[in-house]
Amino acid sequence: MCCVSFLFSQIIQLVFNTKRSRVPGVMITQTVEQLPAGKSTPDFTRKPMAVTVQEGKKAFFKAMVSGEPAPTVTWGRNKGEIDDPEKYKPRYDERTREHILEIININPDQADTYKCFATNEYGKAVCTTTLNVIAAGFKKKSQGGKKAYFYMNCVVVTRKKQLPPQKEGEIDPKLWELLISAPKKDYEKICLEFGVTDFRWMLKRLNQMKKERADEQAKVVEKLENVKQIEVKPNGKAEFGFDMQLWDPNSAVNLYKDGIMVPYADDENSKHSLRKKGTNYLFTIKDPQPEDAGFYQVDVEEANVLTTEFRVPAVEFVDKIKDAKAVESEDAVFQCVLSTPLNRITWSREDSSLEHGDKYEITISEDKLTHTLRVKDCEIADKGAYYAIAGIASSRASLMVEVIARDPMSKLITQTYFQVNRPEIKHRIFDSPPSFIVPLKRRTAPQGYECYMSCAIKGDPAPRVTWYWNNISLNTNTNYHITNVCGVCSLLILRVGPKDNGEYKVVIQNKLGTAESSMTLNVRGIHKV
Repeated sequence: MCCVSFLFSQIIQLVFNTKRSRVPGVMITQTVEQLPAGKSTPDFTRKPMAVTVQEGKKAFFKAMVSGEPAPTVTWGRNKGEIDDPEKYKPRYDERTREHILEIININPDQADTYKCFATNEYGKAVCTTTLNVIAAGFKKKSQGGKKAYFYMNCVVVTRKKQLPPQKEGEIDPKLWELLISAPKKDYEKICLEFGVTDFRWMLKRLNQMKKERADEQAKVVEKLENVKQIEVKPNGKAEFGFDMQLWDPNSAVNLYKDGIMVPYADDENSKHSLRKKGTNYLFTIKDPQPEDAGFYQVDVEEANVLTTEFRVPAVEFVDKIKDAKAVESEDAVFQCVLSTPLNRITWSREDSSLEHGDKYEITISEDKLTHTLRVKDCEIADKGAYYAIAGIASSRASLMVEVIARDPMSKLITQTYFQVNRPEIKHRIFDSPPSFIVPLKRRTAPQGYECYMSCAIKGDPAPRVTWYWNNISLNTNTNYHITNVCGVCSLLILRVGPKDNGEYKVVIQNKLGTAESSMTLNVRGIHKV
């Protein structure tokens, strides 16, 4: 009996010889004992990926195969047939060399595990994939002459691969994900949210991670640019998005929150929606609430294209921004006080976020409760509504611009007002002269290495900061990287040389006074032993 069993197993092994594919999840069965020269069993060079689509839309499974002779590709599913040509359309694309199964007008019953078979005279290769269907929403159902409503449940809830947990002493993996998606100008404010005040040492690893992510995206995305992190807008909606061109317009674009897929619609009245205009993709969260806070990610097929974090701090406005008025060419100031310290808030004009720069000066008090926006050199075009947005709370005020105009007939100066009812200006109660919380400290740096020096300051109005080397101003010198984040002023020398020896000084000044702090940098040479 044992001999018979052994012989039977040997015959089975000869007739059906299972082989391993280079692609995980593919099973190959060889149906001949020995392959002729130049011939091969079928295999998948690219297996079809799982797809999640909304009810009523199309889905596409795509596979690429190899083998000699060229295999025949067929499709199947676990819980039904795919022989209805009105619902299932298999085809081969000569240009891309892809075998495609197109599924038309999807309904929840089609959510299933699908199989792809590649067969030739020497064997068969098979792999599986899944179709997930998100229900379209409420549908009407008649009950005893009355209309009732029921909700069609999602057939499958998909979960994105989770990020590794943060290890003690290491950077939070969420921070890396956010920085990969963010433009360089946002690095500082994102790092600040995670308590990282100096991110320069991270740049080398970050650039490598960005390259790896770009290589992954390049498989499905032709171009990706203008990525915008999530922000609450004056209209009360939270928005994030990007400009993107896809190699295949039918590629699945999926939204996740904390690893769980989030269904979205193209209707702006939906809780989560996507508005696509040309190559612009704009995701919206309507009426955001504290429970909407989380880690949002957008994937095209399996490639991540955006990661953003929506934080909803428990904060209120103790003192909201007030209407402001300024004469043309003068500055206008908006200021608010929060109930909870925040590293930053969003300042907006209409629907456009404002950035610190030549036109706008954004400052934060030392205790992070008082936030100020200064509109510089006001013009007629600057008049209108301005918003301060903290979490999901917002405050609105108007800017009125007064124009001084000369009457060409009388040659007299007349005044034109764009709004009246100027509120009484309250005197600032937070004014304080500039001072150093942490002064500069003496440094010694080896030649050829980077050198980082910093100090912490306070003062209200926020002091102007000027760096000097041997009494020569460095503020416009591109050989030095100078930053000022929430009162922490830093200067970075990327590669220290003998010429960097000397005295470094920081001078801080506002309308109430001036203060300075200095230190000496000694550069150690590299000596051969």
